[in-house]
Amino acid sequence: MTQSAAAKAGRPHAVWAIPGVLFFVFFAVAPMVLAVYLSFTTWNGLGDPKPVGLANWQKLLHDDRLTQSLTVTVLLTVTSWAFQTVVSLLLGVWAAGRQRNRAVLSAIFFVPFLLSSTAIALLFYALLDPNFGVIHQDTLGSTSGAFLAIVFVGGWQFIPFHTLIYQGGARQIPDVLYQAAAIDGAGRYRQFFSITLPQLRNTATTSSVLMIVGSLTYFETVLILTQGGPGTDTAILPYLMYEAGFKSYDFGYASAIATFLVVAATALSLALVKLTGFGAMRSTREGM
Repeated sequence: MTQSAAAKAGRPHAVWAIPGVLFFVFFAVAPMVLAVYLSFTTWNGLGDPKPVGLANWQKLLHDDRLTQSLTVTVLLTVTSWAFQTVVSLLLGVWAAGRQRNRAVLSAIFFVPFLLSSTAIALLFYALLDPNFGVIHQDTLGSTSGAFLAIVFVGGWQFIPFHTLIYQGGARQIPDVLYQAAAIDGAGRYRQFFSITLPQLRNTATTSSVLMIVGSLTYFETVLILTQGGPGTDTAILPYLMYEAGFKSYDFGYASAIATFLVVAATALSLALVKLTGFGAMRSTREGM
């Protein structure tokens, strides 16, 4: 096949990508470009934005609330990652079994992920109500209680998704590895730590990137459950952005926070991929 014929043969496949590319440009790239532009302006939502240079970024660097919000955001991200990774990994490996009851339970367990974050937050807000909820104490009124509630509610929604990722990864591990380990006398726990975990390294990296980016963009859960409280103890960066934009009507400063979040999430994702060696895409089944 000549080069021109090969190019013509590949054109129909490229055409199918156009809707996805346009969707990504209009709903991802364009808003990000607009947010970067607004971060160098002052705008209250009415009229035309007025350029202010680096004023919003200087304000961001000297804002005392940024340090506290950044600390809370990092702590929430790390705690959520640890909680969701351990639970979803164990559940995913368990769900990878071929028994019929596991398939049914896995399907039921996946249901929370199909619900919206707002609906789930409203549900748990009602359950945690000190007067009418199932726990007759002000859980959301204490710093530790509010923080752990956010971690648990986020995990309750997203652990099923990451369980599905680990389930798929665990089912790709060749049975011959476990058979060989059993012949050598390795028990179930030894097989888990010596075979399952190493084989799920790339799966764990993928899941961790999604968890970290998702934790950095928590908003509905915090807004409905705690509204950044008690005080400002759960005021994460997205909530700080919300307050700047929709309470103070300072959309320029809110855009600076949004841009900072995008840069931070991208940098963390790239660093995680680099440190884990996931970018090399080396097969864990090489030589088999």
